[in-house]
Amino acid sequence: MLTQSLRRSLVSLLSVLVLVLGALGLSSAAMAGSRPAPPPHADNGLIRSTIARMSIEEKVGQLFWTRAYGSSAHDTSMAAANQASYGVDTPAQVVEKYHLGGVLYFAWASNTNEPHQIAGLSNGLQEVALDQPSGVPLSLSVDQEGGIVSRILEPGTVFPGNMALGATRSTDLTAQQWQITGEELRAMGINTDFAPVADVNTNAANPVIGVRSFGEDPGLVGELTATATTALQATDVSATIKHFPGHGDTETDSHFGVPTVTYDRATLDELHLAPFAEAIEAGADAIMTAHVIVQAIDPDAPATLSPAILTGILREEMGFDGVIVTDSLGMAGVREHWGDDRVPVLALKAGADVLLNPPEMDVAYDAVLEAVRSGEISVKRIEESVERILQMKFERGLFEDPFTTDAAVTATVGVPEHLAIARAIADRAATLVSNGTGLLPLDPATTPELLVVGPATGNPVLVAQELTARGFTATARTTAAAPTTAQIDAAIGAAGAVDAVVVTSYSAWRSPAQTRLVTEFTATDTPVAVVATRDAYDANVATGADAALAVYGNRAVSLRGAVRALTGEVAPTGLLPVAVPTSDGTGVLYPFGHGLTY
Repeated sequence: MLTQSLRRSLVSLLSVLVLVLGALGLSSAAMAGSRPAPPPHADNGLIRSTIARMSIEEKVGQLFWTRAYGSSAHDTSMAAANQASYGVDTPAQVVEKYHLGGVLYFAWASNTNEPHQIAGLSNGLQEVALDQPSGVPLSLSVDQEGGIVSRILEPGTVFPGNMALGATRSTDLTAQQWQITGEELRAMGINTDFAPVADVNTNAANPVIGVRSFGEDPGLVGELTATATTALQATDVSATIKHFPGHGDTETDSHFGVPTVTYDRATLDELHLAPFAEAIEAGADAIMTAHVIVQAIDPDAPATLSPAILTGILREEMGFDGVIVTDSLGMAGVREHWGDDRVPVLALKAGADVLLNPPEMDVAYDAVLEAVRSGEISVKRIEESVERILQMKFERGLFEDPFTTDAAVTATVGVPEHLAIARAIADRAATLVSNGTGLLPLDPATTPELLVVGPATGNPVLVAQELTARGFTATARTTAAAPTTAQIDAAIGAAGAVDAVVVTSYSAWRSPAQTRLVTEFTATDTPVAVVATRDAYDANVATGADAALAVYGNRAVSLRGAVRALTGEVAPTGLLPVAVPTSDGTGVLYPFGHGLTY
């Protein structure tokens, strides 16, 4: 077996080669076509010999993947947070104490400050793991979905998100986004992405999925989920398809309550399970559970804790033999009716392999150990999960080399060719929903004075800056998420002095105050264009506006794409990935697939 120092040296040489090829004009995306095939399944002798020398504490530790606070492995700057959660000071000590199988990165835990720091944290944690008696490398994971759920931001490549991809209808752009995502994550030492989202967003009132989904059509969602899975795993980053068996038709956010769905088994199969089946066919390494009760299958427990769903449907009916990861065990969807000591035990008995981010680590870890010692869970059952986890790590090359280098970060993360793909997706995604008076595209020769107004989440300041750079005189007004009467009155008062108004809405259809802002503008004589910076459903509060454009996200990449579409720099070609209901919810205002252009 290669020594750690030799592995690091080989990675350094490879990174130098990447830099040389980059200088010759070959991007990381271009070189991916020559990537060697992924390694075959491990000889079970390697995996089983590793398991055989592990203590029960180490085996149980492999099942737990959780957060740790700090920007490097031995960082003590967040010792108070680590002490509160784990009774130790540093991320390295968290790994050591629980023999962790994985660490989950968060921005608020100071894990994802910038790419070189992330790479250093990853390398440091892997060194700690390899120094343990079992010598098993870590799964280092993150929720990097793109769009509104992006833990790693600039200078990395930030993408518009899944629903924007759904609006493009492009498998090619989908493959490019997810290949780039994987390349950049692996360059930072991250080897597991809790993405893509395979939920079919059939309920407009869904408070937690929405634009995280590719859309409302299971065929579209399945095709793009499978494409994303294949592209991501081609970079040796494990895809984790979520949230099984579907979180797309809920009106409760499982972070804060226990959602229940009441559709029948046929709807589950034909609509919500279909994308997961395609991802399994594409070879997905892992699937994440949903804290959702499916009444037709198990009315007494959310999927995360349901043997009928995880073992009966996912394992036995659908034939999935990869790693089942729970959604965060700190969410109310499992904590509300089941205690922190029982949730991890019940999840394992249901069929889960990885116990993600428990709120009380000592309680969860000790509960699983006690369940094994008492015989409630057999050692054989624990070893089955450990074998799946180690198999996934082996197949992604972690036993051979889990490390990265600063050179790999520099050569890969946020490079111009990657940013160009993000921009192309934003351009293709912009969906012109209405343009009845022909207001769009805006022209500085005919509408030179503009007012851009919206909540801070709609970022009217950035939109105004981009318009000004294109020859307009654009003034920004930022309101509260629920604009006050004073803010609305002031904005309406300013409308008379400009040639057109651009409202950057953010889930206005959920906000009576934002709806009032739009409708009061449309009652003036000033032309109004609404840019829906999150949900396309905002088009149903813009029926009186002269134009409406949907861009499916409020990241800078999406808003710049919106401006290019507003000004005709790019002709919009996006197609709605969801139908827009009427404001009273009784009908369809704009159907799935609707989209105009210039």
